[in-house]
Amino acid sequence: MKKQSPIDQLKWWQRLRDHRYIRIILFMIVSVLLYFLMIGNIIHDTLDVRLSEMADRDIRSPFTVEHRSETDERRAEARDSIAPVYELKREYAENQVGKVHDIFDLITQVRNEEEEELEEEELEEDELALSTEEELLEERLVYIKEVLSPGTSNDLSDDTLLTFLQATDSQLQIARESTTNAVYEIMSESISTRDVSDAKREVENQIAIFTVSNRLLDAMVEVAQFAIIPNYIYDADATQQLREEAAENVEPVLIREGELLVREGEMISHEVYEQLRIVGLLDDQVHFLPYIGLAMLIMLMMAMLSYYLSQAKTSVQTNNSHLLMFIIIFLITVILMKVVSLLEVIGIIGLAYAVPVSLGAMLITLLIHTRIALFTSVIFAIMGSVFFNNDTVGTFNFTYGFYMLFSGFAGAYFLEKSNRVSRILRAGLFVSGINIVVVVTLLFLKSVQPSWIELGMHLGFAFLSGFVASVLTIGLLPFLEAGFGILSSTRLIELSSPNHPLLRKILVEAPGTYHHSVVVGNLSEGACEVIGENGLLARVASYYHDLGKTKRPHFFIENQMKMENPHDKISPQLSRTIITAHPYDGAEMLREFKMPKEIIDIAEQHHGTTLLKYFYHKANQESEQEISESQFRYPGPKPQTKVSAIVAIADSVEAAVRSMQKPTLDKIESLVRKIIRDKLEDGQFDESDLTLKELDQVARSMCETLKGTFHQRIEYPEDIKGKGDKK
Repeated sequence: MKKQSPIDQLKWWQRLRDHRYIRIILFMIVSVLLYFLMIGNIIHDTLDVRLSEMADRDIRSPFTVEHRSETDERRAEARDSIAPVYELKREYAENQVGKVHDIFDLITQVRNEEEEELEEEELEEDELALSTEEELLEERLVYIKEVLSPGTSNDLSDDTLLTFLQATDSQLQIARESTTNAVYEIMSESISTRDVSDAKREVENQIAIFTVSNRLLDAMVEVAQFAIIPNYIYDADATQQLREEAAENVEPVLIREGELLVREGEMISHEVYEQLRIVGLLDDQVHFLPYIGLAMLIMLMMAMLSYYLSQAKTSVQTNNSHLLMFIIIFLITVILMKVVSLLEVIGIIGLAYAVPVSLGAMLITLLIHTRIALFTSVIFAIMGSVFFNNDTVGTFNFTYGFYMLFSGFAGAYFLEKSNRVSRILRAGLFVSGINIVVVVTLLFLKSVQPSWIELGMHLGFAFLSGFVASVLTIGLLPFLEAGFGILSSTRLIELSSPNHPLLRKILVEAPGTYHHSVVVGNLSEGACEVIGENGLLARVASYYHDLGKTKRPHFFIENQMKMENPHDKISPQLSRTIITAHPYDGAEMLREFKMPKEIIDIAEQHHGTTLLKYFYHKANQESEQEISESQFRYPGPKPQTKVSAIVAIADSVEAAVRSMQKPTLDKIESLVRKIIRDKLEDGQFDESDLTLKELDQVARSMCETLKGTFHQRIEYPEDIKGKGDKK
């Protein structure tokens, strides 16, 4: 099996280190740590109390919860308060009147049939009457009772039916009309079950006014009373609906967050004991929902943070080492919050305001990016409102969350203006000032104004918070920069010092290269700042980009002062080897000196795969066969970032402009744009994400910088005495 080269092993390790599964594992570890840090602030302490004991302190509800048994009791009372619903069935009057008509119709029919039979018997001369009149009536009565429904026939007496059978037609007609009118009139009014007797007496009174025989009157009353039934009926469905609506309208009985359940010294009654049980302050049951809720809260925060970091255009997006550094800063800040929250139980007024939450925002701003610091400050505020919930009965104390949010924002915003180490302490003072303003605002918003002692304690701790955060930032910054190879602004400023050993090496051994690098730094810094890139990185990387030339300084034209060009005595192929080696020699020297990766990459990439045109054409002139361009190109890689591409442009522009005879502004601009166009057509910017608009901005920026470098100078007249000196 072929052994991997050190470079291949390094690339394999970098791919493994930056694998997405490593990111997932890191976030899982952070989630577990946060869970155990916050669980004590989510799960409230239980109370050891007994019925009929005296409360040793005021007890309030830790959260809002429904008192279900009390709610059910009130809803049952609401249901019982709804009276039964009755409905007036007006159609019952017509139905009952119809029944009365049916009775009289049946009697009329039987009477008519009886008359026809009697007429037939009289016409039969040969036949004697088969029965007496009483027998006929008895037969008709039996027939009527068979035809009528069982209920009707049972309710009407035989005497009543016989009375109607024996009545005359006029009497029967009066009976029909009087009875139906009385029934209809009485049934038109509401008649409940308990009012039926009164209604029957009323119908009797109405019929009694008619002048008929007593026997017929009794029969009419009996039929009318039979027809009177309840028409005001209980509606079970409507009653149930109204009762359910009444129950739904009852508001749930809530034990609200912060509600005083029992005062100190009061007896714990059964009702109070039940309320304590409901809100989970007794140790007789285990509530799993807070544990699940905390896990969901941490999952939400970590998911949002992970997504934001994966979308932010910073080193944390792809570099897991930088992600680990971010997590360490995050955990340091969280642990500090936890420690201060534990110390708060001592009872010192305003101690919570001393938490240096802006430490995390300041370190992240200096080492990563301001946007990440601002977003992380929001997460710190949420967690801080949980850590410092001792003064409140709820899960979140938004007073401290509000304070920590502004404290973190202040640290990030102030350092965004200047990331120099000299301003970190002033940034802390600025944070202290913002903290004091926020604390005063929060105290004044309370209905009860604080005492002067309380106000002083709060403001003192608020000031201490910013000061401690700046001191800790200054102390931790060098360790984080060295441990994770972070190229912060502070580190860049240190590397730009002319006293740096490598810069001294360039200055002493290759002074022309040093001057060239300084000009390249001026050009690239301005161009990077125009398109929003890190100009300081471009300047410092430019200082070191030609470090490899110090191995053979005299083979580079800027260092050939009053000496022959050694390339005139060697072959173009050897010149190519010497020239193309300097980016990689420089990168190797930078690696040996533990320089930041960004500077090493720019030194290695600043020539990309460009062609050594001079030596290529020279080789073709000396060779009988045409030589391939690939033999005289730099091995690469091409510039991978915008900063690297801009340094490459500045490197070519400086060398070309320096070789111009009598440069003018038009000539310089034409040359700059030609160099950029040639590199673009040669594909040198394919991997750097530079846009055409940005290239145009880069060209204009470099022309402006060169205008100041190659401005025209006036010629001073010679001295009258002819000394020829110029001043």
